[in-house]
Amino acid sequence: ANLSGANLVGVTLQANLSGADLSAVNLCGANLSWTKLSDVNLTSADLRGANLEGSNLEKANLKGANIGGVILGEGNRK
Repeated sequence: ANLSGANLVGVTLQANLSGADLSAVNLCGANLSWTKLSDVNLTSADLRGANLEGSNLEKANLKGANIGGVILGEGNRK
């Protein structure tokens, strides 16, 4: 899936986004708990205050992403 540049502020989403292009996406305050985010491109994404608890971030690219206030909790942070 290509959601690059999308405005997803405050969205609640529980899905399998493995391998998706989420570069430069705005996910401020989004609830992505227990979402599969392995191999996702989050380059330059805005994740401030997003809830990623329980999400699989294995091999996710977070280069240049704003992760201030992100909630990680339990999950895969390899």
